[in-house]
Amino acid sequence: MDLKKLAKEILGKGHLMSLATLDDGGVWVADVIYIFDEDLNIYWMSDPEVRHSQAVLVNQQVAGTITVSNKNKEPNLGLQFSGIAEKIEGSRFDLAKIHLTKRGYPEPKESDDVLQGDSWYMIRPQFMDLIDEKSWGYDKKKLEF
Repeated sequence: MDLKKLAKEILGKGHLMSLATLDDGGVWVADVIYIFDEDLNIYWMSDPEVRHSQAVLVNQQVAGTITVSNKNKEPNLGLQFSGIAEKIEGSRFDLAKIHLTKRGYPEPKESDDVLQGDSWYMIRPQFMDLIDEKSWGYDKKKLEF
């Protein structure tokens, strides 16, 4: 089985990512809507003043989960990952177009203020544990970068 292909499939089916960060106050988890690229880098847009955005500036090591299955007795499908996060400067219209379309908004014009005070963030995964209960039961498969 092509693990990278399965990871793209899971990322494509998912909507929310639970993002774990660490700051002086301890561990923090926030759910964010994400998009991804061909290299499996994960992007999200957030207010730069919220706790998880501030934490990334102090400690770039993050972890997260994306779960596609959510119904009773449905086989688990999702992934867990660890990686390095960073804030990205600029409006990145290319990302905003994908992100806003995923959220069900009309496609923005390049002249639109797509960030509206938010900033872009990106995770470069170091590894992903893929969960496909239908194929592997409770075992996971590791995809390393």
